Amino acid sequence: MKNTIVKRVKRRTPRFFKKVRNISVILAGAGASILAAPVALPAVLIKIAGYLAVAGAVAGSVSQTAVTNERE
Repeated sequence: MKNTIVKRVKRRTPRFFKKVRNISVILAGAGASILAAPVALPAVLIKIAGYLAVAGAVAGSVSQTAVTNERE
């Protein structure tokens, strides 16, 4: 199974999923930067930043495994 996942990640990603991946990287980066801020922030903002970081990471990894053609 590991070999199959590695093959999928190395294959060509469709244009739509490349856009999704790029947006998710931005979301994850924004969430991580808010979480790592050296100043005290409201708890609600910290909670939202955590959700952004997790959602960005999940969306990025899922969109990276989308391939244009499944046949090999």
